[in-house]
Formats: sequence, structure tokens, C-alpha cells
Amino acid sequence: MRKSHPVRRAVLATAATVSGIVLLLSLKPASDPGSAEAAGGAVPPAAAQPQGGSQPVGDGTVTGDAASTQYGAVQVRLTVSGGKITKAEAVQAPKGGQSDQITSNSVPRLNQAAVAAQSAEIDTVSGATYTSTGYKKSLQSALDKARAAGAQGSSSGSGGGGGGGAGEARTVTGDAAQTQYGPVQVRITVSGGKITKAEAVQAPKGGQSDQITSNSVPRLNQAAVTAGSAEIDTVSGATYTSTGYKQSLQSALDKAGG
Repeated sequence: MRKSHPVRRAVLATAATVSGIVLLLSLKPASDPGSAEAAGGAVPPAAAQPQGGSQPVGDGTVTGDAASTQYGAVQVRLTVSGGKITKAEAVQAPKGGQSDQITSNSVPRLNQAAVAAQSAEIDTVSGATYTSTGYKKSLQSALDKARAAGAQGSSSGSGGGGGGGAGEARTVTGDAAQTQYGPVQVRITVSGGKITKAEAVQAPKGGQSDQITSNSVPRLNQAAVTAGSAEIDTVSGATYTSTGYKQSLQSALDKAGG
């Protein structure tokens, strides 16, 4: 009467086995989330490292190389202060027809993105793929120039006394800017980080251009020295000459490193 029934023993043994398997299965995955979390946790710090972050960025205004696109060139100019981009603007962008609308919609957003990101790692504006791609290329070029100027400034600043320092005057000639009436090319003398002299070594000439040049160039020269940058007003009645002058002046400033 007290003997265990064989069927009951078999049922109890099976139940014990199933319970043990369930416990093992419930315990085994506990190590997976920890390892996955550890693997995932190591990625964000590496991704957060900005490229070229250790490279100093020189203060001043710098213009990137023009980037050609299917609909026209895009060229970006940056203003850098305290090692940071404080202003970004497109001095060239596609224009004419539908390009006008695309440019007016995309360029302000790209300018804002460049200042916010402090790099060329910015999003493409929807509907303006070509303009965005050209903008980022020219922006990267401007950043490269600014970093080169910053590195040069750091090396000269840490070189101790002697040699040509920031106070040494030097003369730089900008690239010739083509206009409808002829090229304009500006040469500047820089001393102590400031423009002390500006002159046009090329300007439109012949016919009415002679009078326009003689009237506008001296005023542009004076404005360049006063402003210390290419942010100068256009001389009334000399729009083409003024535009070419400012482009060549900016090129000279870029070469001067500021």
C-alpha cells in the first residue's frame, strides 16, 4: 500500500527535468545584455570625436575654393573669431531660372548649419543636392585654409624672439578677378596683421573705363585700408570694378592668412 507507484515516479522525474531546463534557459541570456551594452557603450565616444579638432583655426576671414556643380559654382567665405566660425556666407551660388529659388532657400540654411556644426559635416538640404554638395566642398576648403593659417600662427607665436614676426611688413598680390570690362587685381601691404596699403595693379581701361577706374580705384584702395577686410562698399557707377576689386582683395587677404 505504501509503495510508490511507478507511473507517479516517472511523472515526478519528468516534471523535475522540465523545471531544471526552464531555469537554465531563463538564467543563460542574463550575460548577453551586459556584453551588448558594453559593446554599444564603447561606440559613441569614438563617434563623438571631431575630425581635426586638435588643429588650431586661424582667426580672420577666409574664402574657400570655388566648387563647380552642374548648375554653377559655389564658393563659401568664413569669418573666424576665437577659433570658431562666427559667420558663413556663399559668395558664389547657382543662379538663373529655378536655381534662384533653390539658392535662396538652401544657402541660408547651409550657412546656419556651418556655424552650428563648426565643420563641413552638415546635412544636405532637400531639393538642393548639387548646391549642398558644392557648398560643403568649398566650406571644407575654407576650413583647411583657416587651419593652415592657425597652425602657421601657432608655430610663429611659439618660436621665441628673433626672425620675422607679426610686425614684419609683407606684400601680397591677390588673384586677378575677371569682370565684364577687364580684370581687376589687388596688391596689399600687411604689417602687424593690418592692411597698411592697397593698390590695384590691374583695372579696366580704355574708353569710359579709364574715367570709371580713376574715380573708383583710389576710393576702393582707401576703403580697403580703413576696413582692414574685403567688406567694403561698392562705388556708385563702378559696380563691376568694385566687385572684381573685392574678390581680388579677398584673395590677397586669404594668401596673407587673415
